[in-house]
Amino acid sequence: MFRSLATPETPAIGIEVDGRRIACAPGENLAAVLLRAGFGPFRSTPVSGAPRMPYCMMGVCFDCLAVVDGVPNSQTCLTAVADGMTVRRQEGASAAAFLAAEGLADE
Repeated sequence: MFRSLATPETPAIGIEVDGRRIACAPGENLAAVLLRAGFGPFRSTPVSGAPRMPYCMMGVCFDCLAVVDGVPNSQTCLTAVADGMTVRRQEGASAAAFLAAEGLADE
């Protein structure tokens, strides 16, 4: 369903997605790379745990959120891939866990 528009001359880089290495071209759209690799769902909702996948691909719907390089709530549709990037599925309200781990949460 999805294919890369990169030319054969484009050097490949690697990103890690939930422990799996994926080859892609530098600067490709992260959500597109993940969709092409068959990754999904990207996240689950905090209340019901419903699975979510990219919908609008332009930063409006927030259904493409994932944890990118340790930062939760990253909009993958607005993120360009970089060599060595790590991505993992976002389960529920990851921001609260991130803030607590960084010592930024209200007591």
